[in-house]
Amino acid sequence: MNRKKVFKGVVIAFVINGVLPLLIYKLLEGRTSNTTALMIAMLIPLCDTLYHLIARRKLDIFAAFMAAGFILSLLASLLGGSEKLILLRESFVTGIMGVIFLGSLLLEKPLIYHFALRFTVGDSPERQSSFAENWKLPYIRKVFRIMTLGWGIALVAEAGVKGILVYTLSTTSFLAVSSLVMYGFIGMAILWTSLYRKSARRYLQSIRDGL
Repeated sequence: MNRKKVFKGVVIAFVINGVLPLLIYKLLEGRTSNTTALMIAMLIPLCDTLYHLIARRKLDIFAAFMAAGFILSLLASLLGGSEKLILLRESFVTGIMGVIFLGSLLLEKPLIYHFALRFTVGDSPERQSSFAENWKLPYIRKVFRIMTLGWGIALVAEAGVKGILVYTLSTTSFLAVSSLVMYGFIGMAILWTSLYRKSARRYLQSIRDGL
């Protein structure tokens, strides 16, 4: 699968599981209850998940992950409390998602493995077979676990930094830097993933050349 197909798959997945549900939720917000709006918005990723279950007979981990994010967003929106807690709603979701990443390290195959299977392998039997063979290598398993750990730490750290800032800055100042903090952590995680993936690929090639 070339890079264009990988990029296309990532874009389609985020549109189906992220952009469209968010757009529908925002369009319905104020016209109905938050719960009803979210339930309608969730029909799109739910249908996508059902499609994978029926057509491929396996759960789409990415779609399930996105669904969990929307459910957490709803729970966060229902949280009352002080102004500080309201400002931390997004970080509540980010932190929980980070914990999910870290928790998946206890499983046989961490979360990043399933993301890679969805976006870089696809439905090709040959690529799936090659991917399965690579997973047998201890180094590959280590790479996926390190990448999962990295994303988990980045998301939890983002929530932690915002938690500190919300109680040290004024509301106006926090709102000004909040997005910068989020995109900064996400951007660094993406950059690190790209560089680490290239380094791991070169090392894996050197291992194969030595066989």
